[in-house]
Amino acid sequence: MPRILEDCSSTIEIKKSKFITYLHRTNDELEAKEYLRLIKKEHPQANHHCSAMIIGSIVRSNDDGEPSQTAGHPMLDVLLHHEMQDILAVVVRYFGGTKLGTGGLVRAYSSSVQEALNKATLTESQMVSRYRIFFPYDLIGKFDHYFRSHEIEVTWKDYQEKVEYQFISQNDITTDIQELSNGQVQPEFLETIEMERPI
Repeated sequence: MPRILEDCSSTIEIKKSKFITYLHRTNDELEAKEYLRLIKKEHPQANHHCSAMIIGSIVRSNDDGEPSQTAGHPMLDVLLHHEMQDILAVVVRYFGGTKLGTGGLVRAYSSSVQEALNKATLTESQMVSRYRIFFPYDLIGKFDHYFRSHEIEVTWKDYQEKVEYQFISQNDITTDIQELSNGQVQPEFLETIEMERPI
């Protein structure tokens, strides 16, 4: 399930009403409430500060004075559609004088969050395995080429009597390593870790 890499914001204008969206990454409900308080403080003249959050099992929205189900709920629908997690969305509205109607409000608030998500860098957690190999110097070229061409991240290199590489892979590449080294090299599994990567 995706998360935003870092906080971001965007602004859209519909019939002279300005909608400013803030996306905030958090895994703590109290911290989310504090962030919302800061946004309200930053925009004291705004007509509405609507919000939606998905934090663990907490799934909540608030229309903040807009007609029921026209603001927070559509915002939440966008987050749920993208299966987001650990996120707070706040849309600040400055009323421009023209009423948008129920359908118009739903579209405006959902479009605001969608626009901000389009700008955001999304990440996803993946379980990966960390391995270690020791090999003779004459295999450096082969292994470097293999890791580069398969986009495998080498996290540690050490050059002693033999070369030591530590690398991270989603797949078990033991067979490939053995074939590249004519059976001389056997990867040693170190641990399984959770890594966050852009998607």
